Amino acid sequence: MAGKYLGQRLKRNEDPRLLTGQALFVDDVQLPGMLHAAFLRSDYAHAWIKSIDPSAARQHPGVVAVYTAADLGKIWKPGPLNVPPPSGIPGVVFNQRTQVPMAKDKVRHQGEAVAVVIAESRYIAEDAAAEIVVDYEPLEAVIDLEKALGEGSPLLYEDLGTNLASFVHQENGSYAEAAARADLIVKTHIVMERGTAAALENRGYVASWDNKSQSLTMWATTQGPIALRNGLATILGLSEHQIRVIAPFVGGGFGPKILLYQPEEIVVSWASLQLGRPVKWIEDRQENFGDTSQERRQIHEAEMALTRDGKILGVKDVFIHDTGAYNSYALTIPLNTQTHTTGPYKVANYLTEYRVVFTNRILVTPLRGAGRTYGTFVMERLMDKAAKRLGMDRTEIRRMNMIQPDEFPYKTGIVGQDFAKNVLDSGNYPAALDKAKEMIGYEAFLKEEQPRLRAEGKHVGLGISFFTEGSGVGPYEGARITVEASGKVNLSTGVGTQGQGHFTSFAQVAAEQLGVDPKNIFVTTGDTEAFHWGAGTFASRGATVAGSAVNAAALLVRQKILKMASKILEAPEEELELADGMVRVADIPSRCISLAELAVKANPSRGAVEPGTEPGLEATAYFGPPYGATAYGCCAMIVEVDPDTFNARIQRLVMAHDCGTVLNPMILEGQIHGGVGLGLGNSFFEKLEMDDNGQLQNASFMDYLIPRASDLPPIEIAHLHTPSPLNPLGIKGVGEAGAIPIPPAFVQAVEDALPEYNLEISEAPLSPNRLFQIVQAAKQA
Repeated sequence: MAGKYLGQRLKRNEDPRLLTGQALFVDDVQLPGMLHAAFLRSDYAHAWIKSIDPSAARQHPGVVAVYTAADLGKIWKPGPLNVPPPSGIPGVVFNQRTQVPMAKDKVRHQGEAVAVVIAESRYIAEDAAAEIVVDYEPLEAVIDLEKALGEGSPLLYEDLGTNLASFVHQENGSYAEAAARADLIVKTHIVMERGTAAALENRGYVASWDNKSQSLTMWATTQGPIALRNGLATILGLSEHQIRVIAPFVGGGFGPKILLYQPEEIVVSWASLQLGRPVKWIEDRQENFGDTSQERRQIHEAEMALTRDGKILGVKDVFIHDTGAYNSYALTIPLNTQTHTTGPYKVANYLTEYRVVFTNRILVTPLRGAGRTYGTFVMERLMDKAAKRLGMDRTEIRRMNMIQPDEFPYKTGIVGQDFAKNVLDSGNYPAALDKAKEMIGYEAFLKEEQPRLRAEGKHVGLGISFFTEGSGVGPYEGARITVEASGKVNLSTGVGTQGQGHFTSFAQVAAEQLGVDPKNIFVTTGDTEAFHWGAGTFASRGATVAGSAVNAAALLVRQKILKMASKILEAPEEELELADGMVRVADIPSRCISLAELAVKANPSRGAVEPGTEPGLEATAYFGPPYGATAYGCCAMIVEVDPDTFNARIQRLVMAHDCGTVLNPMILEGQIHGGVGLGLGNSFFEKLEMDDNGQLQNASFMDYLIPRASDLPPIEIAHLHTPSPLNPLGIKGVGEAGAIPIPPAFVQAVEDALPEYNLEISEAPLSPNRLFQIVQAAKQA
């Protein structure tokens, strides 16, 4: 669907500001009389609070106020749920326990806030916070997921009488019947551990209450500014129109910043109302490790029933999901796991069941991949195990079970994050598999290169995995487009931006309809004063949903332009064309009028207009999909393992990917590159180590290792193109694609590199030390 602007590799409009330091981030906001907040956080993961004495801190020079939970009055209560539990699944158990602004009687994870100091500087606030005396009664921490559900386990919530946060059972077909007919059943025990997003910019908020206008302005590192405004209005007892939330440039979101009504958001806003002065809080890196939401901890018991020729008869997956101390984001992540486990494969009989467990860890919210990574890892590991047991080529067992292009839309029968039964809308899965094999040189590597390298004493293996990415979920997004008297175009939408290139891709969509250079389109995102309605940036939905709204608004403006120009130029609308900021008669280019002139005429300052005429060349439109579009792809890599140090290094990585219509190939490839980096971290680097007392052991970049640029291999990408029928542009999401398939491909490649040990790796992430332990256990076995 490439056009003059759409589908072109245009440089990003926002980059000059970002590269020259002219872009506004939250910490750049400086206001007269601004105060600074510092939170006192619990050193204990689980403890009763017997008393808090803030008297010394209140006497500290430069301190304006010190607040504890007892000072918050009626705003101290559990916050609203971000997402409700699904209503369409029978027998769902959901014990709601959302975050509170500050702990009152009990702390439930290390780093939970118990007091806040507001002072003239952050330095003063930090010093004063250290003078607050808290008397704790430590309790045994709940860390082990399986023990948390056992008898005699300590309880996070005594009133519940259990640490079970939720239970969900879904089944399509009958797995028991499938297993009874099977020639082979393969089973696996999967463990995926926690990691953190480690965004370049930590969380931060500036809240400023203006008593004269009775309005609150907040600059926030949020992925959902409109929802945050609405929630703050309810919590603070204000009208939504009294609150303006601005999400300026945000240095990476990755999921944790879609969590709404976070304690710091509420407390900083409330403090500004109390004091009548702006209040700023910027999270430091240690706080980010200990108090920003995390993801990736599940334990699976999974099995697959097959015929002797490799056809899948059924899959069963029963797992435990760690929600941490609260479940403010409800069940989005485990629901994503359920819907993505079967991936691109035809599975007629699928039983999936999970228990969500409260533990004394920071709460869990989406993190790039958001549950999809787990499901993909489980299924791809089962496929590998089945291929090995049946003596089949690992790609052929995948191919023979794939949904075929003529079988779409394909219904899986499992309810997902949008509370509807999952439907895969379009695709050509075998083509993506073939493309990835071609790119990596699959046959030549296995038959020629790998034997040669092994003869040289090198341990080199190949891994290949397939994935789907449910994206572009509803409910809706909107956009407003205005052609100004200068001829420039103003475009505003409710989604925020965290580096996705929205200022460019949205401009390209509008430019294609309006015939205006994208550089002449001024884009505003994430400002509730500029646009009032929308859900936010999450689930790879920015281009798919908001981009479709931009396209709809641009079409409406285009219609207004053509209608008006047709009268002025005395030519039928179908004979007019829009290009270079002009409207002209196609076969008589000299008969033309600029958009700037039309915009002036569309907004007369005197005289009469026709009844029913709308002033200006402006339109607002909304778009909501019937269900989410599903992107997909196949990743292959070649990994070399050092048999002495057990360090593993990816030498080549290829990705064959289909996200439907490509708006900007350069931005698309950047999204995949970033996702691959995070996926590599989830494979071999990033694991949050916590002891039995709930104490985080590696809360710094000296100990928590994230991949460096030098750790990433060259990434080769091929684009397949199957347009989605769910939106006019045919777009599917891509934001999480790079992260999802890397762990299963990586561990498969590591196994392939060390064939002498007959490894069956069922966990992620690995590390050199952990891989050494696995190999030693295999030797002993």
